[in-house]
Amino acid sequence: MTLSDIADGLEVTTEQRDRGVASVDATAEAESDGDLRETLAEFADDLPCDAASGAAILDGHTSGQSVGDTAHEAGVAPMTASKTLHLLGCEGISPLTPRAHKILRDWLSADLSRTEARELTGASETEFALATFVETHDPLPGGRAVVEGYRSAYSGPGEDTLEEARSALTDLV
Repeated sequence: MTLSDIADGLEVTTEQRDRGVASVDATAEAESDGDLRETLAEFADDLPCDAASGAAILDGHTSGQSVGDTAHEAGVAPMTASKTLHLLGCEGISPLTPRAHKILRDWLSADLSRTEARELTGASETEFALATFVETHDPLPGGRAVVEGYRSAYSGPGEDTLEEARSALTDLV
């Protein structure tokens, strides 16, 4: 049987609808960025950057960009962006493992020399410095609420952007 035999008698009975080009209203995004800058202005004295840079860093991080890319867009050093994200309560900013953090705490409590601690963690100078900052500075009170509020506004209330990618329990049975 050839393809022409299989296709014999087939005909198109419906047409695809032309839905046009999707458009996005950029004014809503600009307004939310302005609101974020105003909100972060309350934390400006405690952040290592100004509110506008902090808003750009948080916006880039929330949209899934790397810390280096968000830092570049905000016009700050990657270390500054990482410190800002940590102070605002973002999780996972430290480059060290939990075991390496224990070693870092041993150094901070003077049980190890800095050289020994750095060697045992396997961290670079920059990674060790960032992890030390994370270990010695608590997130700002209210910072996590700002991040969570911005994330919920960014993705929509109750919207799970990865919902379609996950299988349900009934898919396994």
